[in-house]
Amino acid sequence: MTDRVAVVAEGDWSDDVDAEEGVVVNWFAKEGRTVAAGENLCEIQVEKVSVDVAAPVDGELVEIVRREDDEFAVGETLAWIQPT
Repeated sequence: MTDRVAVVAEGDWSDDVDAEEGVVVNWFAKEGRTVAAGENLCEIQVEKVSVDVAAPVDGELVEIVRREDDEFAVGETLAWIQPT
C-alpha cells in the first residue's frame, strides 16, 4: 500500500505574503472522493490573498485535517490523499 500524500498550505504565492497563518475558506471536495492531480481541493486565505490549493497527486481524499474556518500555519497539512 502506498503511503498517503499530504495536501499542504504552501506554494508560489507564499513568497508574496508576510503572514505565517491563514484560514480555510471552502472545501470543494469531500472525504472519500477521487481527485486528480492539479484539481483544486480547497480555497484558503492568507492575509487578504485567496488561493486555491490543488491536489498534489491522483487518488482518494481520505482525510480533511483542517475544516472550513479552521486556522493553519503556512506549510501545515490540510488534508491527506491516498494515491491510486
